[in-house]
Amino acid sequence: MSTDHGHADPDPVTDHVHENSWSANLEKPEHAEDRAMLLEQAVEAVEHTADGYHVNLVTHGDHGHPSTYLFSALESAFGEDVEWEYVEQCGCGGHVTRVSIPE
Repeated sequence: MSTDHGHADPDPVTDHVHENSWSANLEKPEHAEDRAMLLEQAVEAVEHTADGYHVNLVTHGDHGHPSTYLFSALESAFGEDVEWEYVEQCGCGGHVTRVSIPE
């Protein structure tokens, strides 16, 4: 008997383009265990946000402040095409970064 224990491809953070502002939950246990997956899904969340809106990337606290890893990934993926700002640390230890997509 073979069991997977969640090691298959992770569920996507979203499956459609959001034509509103929304939040992407990137603080599940699998995000704590895999920073590369967290970054991949953060980029996907931004890509799935329509022009003129923003997505709040809620990242797992185990990775520390997003300025140490997330901001550089956003810069690499989008350059100056999007704007981001640190919003706050959640009571649970996670961090919120707002990424705005200009019209």
